[in-house]
Amino acid sequence: MHSTHTDSESYKLPAAVTEFCDLAKRVVRDELIPLEQEFMASPKQAYGMPEISMIRTVFRPEVSARLEKISRETGLWYLMVPEEYGGLGLSMLAQVAIMEQLMYTSVPLPLANVGNILYECKGDQIDRFLRPVIEGTKTTAFGQTEPNAGSDPGGMMQTRAVRKNGQWVINGSKMWISNADECDFMMLQAVTDPDKRQRGGITMFLVDRKNPGMRVNTPGIATWLGNNPKQYVVDFDNCVVPDEDVLGEVGNGFTLGQRWLTIHDRLLRGPYALGKMQRALDLSVVWAKQRMTFGKLLSERQGVQFKLVDMYVDIQALRSMTYEMAARADAGEDVRAEAALIKLCSGEWGARCLDQAIQIHGAMGESLELPLTLFYRYLRHAQIGGGANDIQRILISRKLLA
Repeated sequence: MHSTHTDSESYKLPAAVTEFCDLAKRVVRDELIPLEQEFMASPKQAYGMPEISMIRTVFRPEVSARLEKISRETGLWYLMVPEEYGGLGLSMLAQVAIMEQLMYTSVPLPLANVGNILYECKGDQIDRFLRPVIEGTKTTAFGQTEPNAGSDPGGMMQTRAVRKNGQWVINGSKMWISNADECDFMMLQAVTDPDKRQRGGITMFLVDRKNPGMRVNTPGIATWLGNNPKQYVVDFDNCVVPDEDVLGEVGNGFTLGQRWLTIHDRLLRGPYALGKMQRALDLSVVWAKQRMTFGKLLSERQGVQFKLVDMYVDIQALRSMTYEMAARADAGEDVRAEAALIKLCSGEWGARCLDQAIQIHGAMGESLELPLTLFYRYLRHAQIGGGANDIQRILISRKLLA
């Protein structure tokens, strides 16, 4: 399929990175896109499930094994892993360029999608938690949001952890937790000093899914994002966690949570949206060149031409912003406001782009023969999940008005 994708040349990425981009592109087109029909038709396909769990759940064992083998042998599995843990040690700019290629399809490539804060693991935490996630033998979930503490977790978080007899006893509830029932452990935030809260009073704990004090309410919260709900309410009732399962320092959990959100749920929304937006544009260009209405091709109609241009403008602008912010993160800058900007634009421009693509395709755009409606749901959700766009505007305004 023809693609207007030219980011590698315009940004003059190193040759090794462009080679990985080309490799990812080939894997997507040769291995993943041919599986889209089966993937989208599967009742087991679910938003929020880790890539490795998703393919093992949706596809036959021989298919998932082949995809995992391809990912490992090409090195794409270790795309986001530092060199010290056997990864590629790529810059954030390189990661977003390669990830954009992988997001061109609805079928996920299994890879080591490790939360950046897990690299805070120390001592035997590395072998019990970090390395198994890197190698795909364990998965994790992130526990911050609560029923009454979504947009303001620092100020409103009610889940408490009290230290007793050299251990921590946790009580409270979390809500909208992706992958909670399937994970092996949760990265859980709890208040340890209610006076300090986000300024040194919230701690991050690594809680084993089999801990008797942790209960996941199943079957989960049904949403429009997939056939199989994977969003959960999780209750903690005198959940005992030992000192050695504190991640990082006591009181530094809110900072760790913000670090996770800044990269994984904000900055990386850029390539997540861009791959889908580029696919939508490419499909729309092909469709416009072959679809005849009232004696003319759609590509000859100015209304359709303008829609294609608007999509292209959004893609080019978001790509430029995403690459710049990734490069600034590599330079060690504080990019919290910039990551919020990427998340804001990814959700709004991404949904707008997919809306245009669906309109251009008409009834075909609504069919499950194409991934457009699935992409639209994911990108519309991006305006809420990980912090609503209104919150991103608040974060950006703080920098502007500082």
